Amino acid sequence: MTRAGRLRLRPGPLRAAAGLAAIFVVARVVYRVLFHGADGSGVVLLPLPAVRLPAPFSWVTLLGPVTIDGLWGAVLSALPIAAVILLFGLLNALFDISRAFGLLARRGPLRGIARALAVAWSTLPGLGQAVRTVHTAQRLRGEKAGPRMLVPVLERTLERAAAVANGLELRGFGGAPVDGECLTPVTVRDAAFGFGDAPVLSVPQLSLGTGVLAVATGPTGSGKSTMLRGLAGLVDHVDGGWSTGVVEVAGHARRRTPPRDSSRLVGVVLQNPREGFCSELVRDEIGLSLQLRGVASTIVTARVDEVAERLGIAHLRDRAVHALSAGEATMVAIAAAVVERPILLLVDEPLADLDADARARVVAALESLAHEGGVCVLVAEHRAAAFEDVADEWWTIEAGALSEQSETKRLSRPALPPLDSHRVSAPSLRSLAQRTEVASPSALAASHVRIALDDTIAVADATLSLARGEIAAVIGPNGAGKSSLLMALALPPRDLVVTGRPVLVPDASDDLFTRDTVAAECARADRRARRAGISSQTATAERFAAFLDLDTGGLRGRMTRHPLDLSLGERRCLAIALQLARAPEALLIDEPTRGLDVRARDQVREALSGAADAGTAVLVATHDVDFAHSIGARILPMSDGVVPAAVTDEPHRSVDHLPHIDLPSPVERATDSTSVRAQSADVPEDSRVSSRFARSTNGGEEAASRSARSTNGSEGASPRSTNGWHGGRLALLAANLVALAAFTWPFVAVAVPSQATAAVPWVALALAPVAVIVAIAALDQTVRSAHTLAYLGVLAAIGTALRIASTGVGGVEAVFILLVLAGRAFGARFGMLLGVATILLSSTVFGGFGPWTPFQMFACAWVGGGAGLLPRRVRGWGEIIMLCAYGAIASYLFGLLLNLWFWPFAIGSGTTISYAPGAPLVENLGSFLLYSLVTSTAGWDTLRAITTIAGVVLIGRPVLAALRRAKPVALRAPAPPSTRDVSDS
Repeated sequence: MTRAGRLRLRPGPLRAAAGLAAIFVVARVVYRVLFHGADGSGVVLLPLPAVRLPAPFSWVTLLGPVTIDGLWGAVLSALPIAAVILLFGLLNALFDISRAFGLLARRGPLRGIARALAVAWSTLPGLGQAVRTVHTAQRLRGEKAGPRMLVPVLERTLERAAAVANGLELRGFGGAPVDGECLTPVTVRDAAFGFGDAPVLSVPQLSLGTGVLAVATGPTGSGKSTMLRGLAGLVDHVDGGWSTGVVEVAGHARRRTPPRDSSRLVGVVLQNPREGFCSELVRDEIGLSLQLRGVASTIVTARVDEVAERLGIAHLRDRAVHALSAGEATMVAIAAAVVERPILLLVDEPLADLDADARARVVAALESLAHEGGVCVLVAEHRAAAFEDVADEWWTIEAGALSEQSETKRLSRPALPPLDSHRVSAPSLRSLAQRTEVASPSALAASHVRIALDDTIAVADATLSLARGEIAAVIGPNGAGKSSLLMALALPPRDLVVTGRPVLVPDASDDLFTRDTVAAECARADRRARRAGISSQTATAERFAAFLDLDTGGLRGRMTRHPLDLSLGERRCLAIALQLARAPEALLIDEPTRGLDVRARDQVREALSGAADAGTAVLVATHDVDFAHSIGARILPMSDGVVPAAVTDEPHRSVDHLPHIDLPSPVERATDSTSVRAQSADVPEDSRVSSRFARSTNGGEEAASRSARSTNGSEGASPRSTNGWHGGRLALLAANLVALAAFTWPFVAVAVPSQATAAVPWVALALAPVAVIVAIAALDQTVRSAHTLAYLGVLAAIGTALRIASTGVGGVEAVFILLVLAGRAFGARFGMLLGVATILLSSTVFGGFGPWTPFQMFACAWVGGGAGLLPRRVRGWGEIIMLCAYGAIASYLFGLLLNLWFWPFAIGSGTTISYAPGAPLVENLGSFLLYSLVTSTAGWDTLRAITTIAGVVLIGRPVLAALRRAKPVALRAPAPPSTRDVSDS
């Protein structure tokens, strides 16, 4: 952005400041009239009687005559403070503070919190979508919106926090970069990966060279993702797991080299890449790893442009990441993973959300990276057939062990049947024949459906009809309108007539869950069914067990779990069971097999077949043609919002005709001498880079000569841990003491010589921001964990949304609920950080910076930090009662503290409750308490306390459970040493 762009006037903050300044002037006049401060020698406007209060407030006089000069004097006395408010409003209107977050995040003493605020800023747009998604999911379950809806919203946001944390760790946040060996990207011997006492996967041998595209397959839960996360370093250093044996990546022992140190050597694309994006714009997301290393902005821009051009996504560079389609997001994630030109690229399920064309583009990109760029690419994928003609090596996981797949076994896999609405497979014919007897008049019908979302036509013309017991599948590419059609059928707009009582299991079926155990979910579904007069001989839990063919012991073991702790297939089956409890005439399911292996697909297929056999019409929207035929579905092709659409002769794009993507060899290290010189000169690297790429991939001598520094030394080069900040503790203590003095300056001033008392209030105003900066710098030393940073960012975004939504009108401060619960779950330091970050971010959003901001930051920090200091052993309802009591006390103390520093400025001089320098402490304290009682304690503070108590009671237990399930790794107690964590041999 240009300098002119940064100084472009935004009228919103200036208008808000003008309104606030006017309110302050009016309030000053009102206080003068109420507390005998508007009398003078001029003409009397209101001859109000003066009323003296009894002891202990005998010095206070209410009302009194109001004169013209008295009112004018009140106005004039308020103008200096009003001018300060206007000045801050002008600064807020001229400068875009949010851009400073990105600049500070690159380097400097505040880069941890600045990066957290940048993450929070990028998270804000998605919060509204999360709320809408969860609200829609609750409507799909037949429930009304309420406070309980905040729990799934929080869980969705915490899942994003975990993904962002992984993204930051893998991009090198807080790391000490190391060089690597190009000739041996992966060497694994006699290794195993696991969690707790349970091994997940054993890898007897895995060796991959440069320029190889390897594909790993296996059922859901077999350990494909665990293997990739183990090679990336997440299992040992982030996930809390362990590994044994020899695990070397780019010449480094994985257990001794955390992901942040090897980020330039290993690129990683995890599942659901959109959840892990850490920036707001695509160009910033692609260049994030370079920004975290402090690379000059000109080099970052040049590298981002180069990668985007070569991957064919240059048109996306200025797009917001939350506006990307699934295929676009995958390509952006690949670009972000290879921008540092890594030696190894690990990709987990890249084709799960994509249609045929998007899959072809991703496969082409990965093939080009391997075969033309010289990168070692390892892909874990269920849809392995897409790599049939391009993969060099095939690996499979069976019985918990990785082995190389023989060509005979690989070629024996059944091919997907073609998309043909006029052909039905033999299983389909048998299934339809079996259901003919239960078929009856239409269970679901709609004609000429047209759905417009803003200016986009999502569904142009759709007509369909399903009989009872019939299964149909809407098949079409990404963007065809399948999800919009199913949503319109389940929640029809007013102008759409839908016959039947359909219910929808959405693509994001996890949003249907609002309870913390499977048993609670099933019990709630049964209760709601009884209230609706629906009688069923099968309980929801029994239906769930039948879908999965569980015995009593298997069901009992799952009933106590959190729904999100089930496998993907089990969660899908649970969602189907919950929706069938409503006895629908038609069951709609969006993408029933996304991310599922063969076993999980079989579970879902049996669930759908069972529902159809019971007489329920089933309509699915899917890319999975094979699955649609396996359940005997009538195919309804959809294209460009039309159902049924014309069927093309070649529905699947062959991988033999993939687009060619010309990429340079990405093995070149960005730290070679030429690159370092280019960075120091702040100019792009010269044209010799690409030629050096090819040279290093052919022989690897250059990379070998720049082999890694000692891994033992790399640990010492890492930033200090969150426990190594003893100097920061002293600075934080000093900052808090200074802040407390700034809050209480009216009473501290008695110790100041009389000739200097007039300067005390202005010194207090100046010290408050200084104390904030010192406190932030001290706390920033604890933000060296990617997980702490990510959770701080997303929770600050939630706190900002709550603060803006509740607006504090009448004291309704919903953000206090979050501060208390997060401080309790994550500890005092995190609570302080969250309070500071929430005020910073929310003030940035609505331009609310002013002289009050440092005081608000400290007060909210103390609220969150105090919750983390409460007794740790209290649990259950005793904990909720304790937090309610703390929330009430904190609400009143918060109001008193903010009133205390502002009281002399708000009242001014000349009233009977004004601050009087040199007056007895009892008199000043009494005047302050009377002012606080009139202005906030009896109203705003009480409502704030009530709001906090009500919120903690309503959602405290599930929110605490969600926070503790997702507690950042860096904030957990360190795991005891394990005999499994041995040195490589």
